[in-house]
Amino acid sequence: MIVPNLHYGELKDSYLFYNIAQKVNNYLSEHPDAHLLRLGIGDVTLPLCPEVIKALHGAVEDQSRKETFHGYMSECGAEFFREAVKGYYASRGVALEADEIFVSSGASDELGDILDLFSPDSTALVMEPAYPAYVDANIMAGHKLIRFPAGKENGFTPLPDESVDADIVYICSPNNPTGAVFDRTKLKAWVDYANKKGAIILFDAAYEAFIEEENVPHSIFEIEGSRTCAIEICSLSKTAGFTGTRCGYTVIPKELSRGGMCFNSMWVRNRTTKTNGISYILQRGAAAVFTEEGQKQVKENIAVYKKNAAVLMEALDRCGIPYYGGKNAPYIWLRCPRNMGSWEFFEFLLKEAQIVGTPGEGFGACGEGYFRFSSFGSPADTVLTAKKLVDLFGNE
Repeated sequence: MIVPNLHYGELKDSYLFYNIAQKVNNYLSEHPDAHLLRLGIGDVTLPLCPEVIKALHGAVEDQSRKETFHGYMSECGAEFFREAVKGYYASRGVALEADEIFVSSGASDELGDILDLFSPDSTALVMEPAYPAYVDANIMAGHKLIRFPAGKENGFTPLPDESVDADIVYICSPNNPTGAVFDRTKLKAWVDYANKKGAIILFDAAYEAFIEEENVPHSIFEIEGSRTCAIEICSLSKTAGFTGTRCGYTVIPKELSRGGMCFNSMWVRNRTTKTNGISYILQRGAAAVFTEEGQKQVKENIAVYKKNAAVLMEALDRCGIPYYGGKNAPYIWLRCPRNMGSWEFFEFLLKEAQIVGTPGEGFGACGEGYFRFSSFGSPADTVLTAKKLVDLFGNE
């Protein structure tokens, strides 16, 4: 008799964003002419930058000629891609070896796959509110969970608790959903905790390109001691609009080992067993992001999203609604007005203003009473959203 993975039975009935999509679809079926202002799921709206498109076209042409054709690529990443990422880190003073960098199909895939490296008996610490996949992936893996609360009292960036023992620690900075960022002092505290406990930090740096403050690290590897306790998972989805193109990278230092096993070597074995790598075409496009012109162009796109965030923050200020994020992240985490619950506020905005956001409760119990707006919408829709918010709450 085939025995299924019974841990799937421990998952919630539906994924947060699927649940939102169902509610939105139901509304549209009753109001087919409605123009929805979608500030919910964090999908980008601007196209790939010209430098990336040029590289993709060039790579397609390479595949049309025998002398430049590429078949299977290295499962761990093409040398040109790894060197491009290595140079990007070096520009911020972080020295990596090229074979400590692994290409991926994006952060979401990697965050699930990386759990292959950990024992089924592991305990994962997830700071909530949190990206729901952290929790779900560990439930699927059969790991024990510690839901570590983050809240307004610590700016949604808590310090470690020495009385808590964990094997895996998730840190997302800039954070999804709260937009909060860990400064160097707090990250050093978590690095010291991990080294003392023998834990490993899974550092989700998907939004690092949005950081503008000097004291906010872009990489966990800017922190002393991190090479013996951290894995960094990065994505080009939000950095360069690769949500539909799919490419990212993971950094695993060679010093990272537990129980006499090197995690870098383990990941090489995992990738060469379970994947055939990422296509030549996509890696050429991704490498173009790290060129001088590519960096200039992706920063221009990011500036559009950051302006959207500024428009929303100004509206919330006018309404007297407290919030976090927006400055170093593409997300704004606001307190639901009128003491509404997060799903109650979702329904109110959808029905009264045709605005779609994300209820905070979907990111864990600590998110109840909060709501997430994304700044990835079009500028026109963002301006209209801001106006509607002021009309609804500006006189309170």
